Amino acid sequence: MKKEKKIILGDFSNLAKNYSLYRPDYSKTVKKLIIDRVGKNKIKFVDVGAGTGIWTRMISGDKRISSATAVEPNKEMLNYGKQNKDNKDIKWKSGSGEKTNLTKNNFDLVSMASSFHWTNFDKAMNEFSRILKKGGIFVALWNPRIIEKNKLLTDIEQKIFELKPNLKRQSSGKSKPVENLCSKLDSHRSFEDLIYIEGKHKIKLSVKQYIGVWRSVNDVQVKLGDKFEDFILYIQKKIRNKKFIETEYLTRAWSVKKK
Repeated sequence: MKKEKKIILGDFSNLAKNYSLYRPDYSKTVKKLIIDRVGKNKIKFVDVGAGTGIWTRMISGDKRISSATAVEPNKEMLNYGKQNKDNKDIKWKSGSGEKTNLTKNNFDLVSMASSFHWTNFDKAMNEFSRILKKGGIFVALWNPRIIEKNKLLTDIEQKIFELKPNLKRQSSGKSKPVENLCSKLDSHRSFEDLIYIEGKHKIKLSVKQYIGVWRSVNDVQVKLGDKFEDFILYIQKKIRNKKFIETEYLTRAWSVKKK
């Protein structure tokens, strides 16, 4: 029997397929407001930590975008992004938030979607200042679920902590590091005019899709370890009579302008 490779915290190599197939999109309203903020046509856009291109694809589809570049450090995620036929107009490059390998003063809009928490804040912000044109926009955004009023979803979430008490989630659009973004971005010497935007949207997921989303989540798999499959079994039992699972998402975006 072939032994499965161990999933490492922050390494999405073994999750790329599920990530590409099942991760939900972001609020279209928030997307429009971000592009509106750039305030011009023929926008040169780069998405850093692009994963398989979910957010990159949403932005690149706007008629005001003249070029779209996706920067991703993980080879498997990069490959799935390149292979997706819907990403045909996106240029793919290897790089990270701290080192994009892109030319300086060249972009109007730089984003990190559900990935900024993996970077070194100061190094990444200095890099974005380097590649942005004067007056260019940087935006960091996340897409957490709203589960508080949905007993099914809260029960599933609680099961994580029953399996492993005191487990601390690595990434979330509602986590403490994200909540501290306002003060950190507002005080950065190279940027100004901090704006916060949020928008809600609902998505209906099939049972297969819902399970697939959980199988694309890195930190839960790593921190539950051998108990992760117990968690999946619990979910399958909870939703076995469901045709679909409706989930509400909250896209939260923080944007600043380069001085």
